[in-house]
Amino acid sequence: MKRILVVDDEQDLCEILRFNLEAEGFQVTTATSAEEALERGVAGFDLLLLDVMLAGMSGWRMAKVVRSNPQTAGIPVIFLTARDSEDDTIRGFAVGADDYIPKPFSTREVVARIKAVLRRSAETSQHILRHDGLIIDLDRKTVCIDGQDIPFTRTEYELLRILLEHPGKVFSRQELIDQVWPEDVIVLDRTVDVNITRLRKKIGRFASAIVTRSGFGYCFET
Repeated sequence: MKRILVVDDEQDLCEILRFNLEAEGFQVTTATSAEEALERGVAGFDLLLLDVMLAGMSGWRMAKVVRSNPQTAGIPVIFLTARDSEDDTIRGFAVGADDYIPKPFSTREVVARIKAVLRRSAETSQHILRHDGLIIDLDRKTVCIDGQDIPFTRTEYELLRILLEHPGKVFSRQELIDQVWPEDVIVLDRTVDVNITRLRKKIGRFASAIVTRSGFGYCFET
């Protein structure tokens, strides 16, 4: 069941959206301010439905906070707002909105937009491997740690990709050699160990997630 966080300072509107979204099979949590939503925690939600004109912290600002945190940066954001000028719409997309719905709106339209954004998000996530703030972009062949792109050799990248694609699975050194190194290259078990050591250094605070199973090999524990 997809979890949606609705943030709007109109309590009645929050309840209307909750009723209609729950009728569509979503799990809905509401908050009447950005501060309340952030205090509760945003990580774990599948989509944010966010009003722009909130008392205190604005929806613009909350979206920036969400996008700047590696743990929540990938959560889709849909803005709900009475500000529907072209400049406002452009600003919404500039701060990372996935869609922008001007008020007044029909709940049927909101439901349709949410489903469309979630479909796009699911398609995108198929090309991303993520563990907390550790993100592998399979299309770009890049590794991002806590918002910063880290340079990896091809060997280091492939080792990390294989381990992260199969969390909890123990790979023997020979299995890693077969999947990472070319067939015409002679690779010793020690070579795998050296590359795993380098990999751990590069991923910093996530190093402990790559676990050695003595006598068996390596695995990535989440």
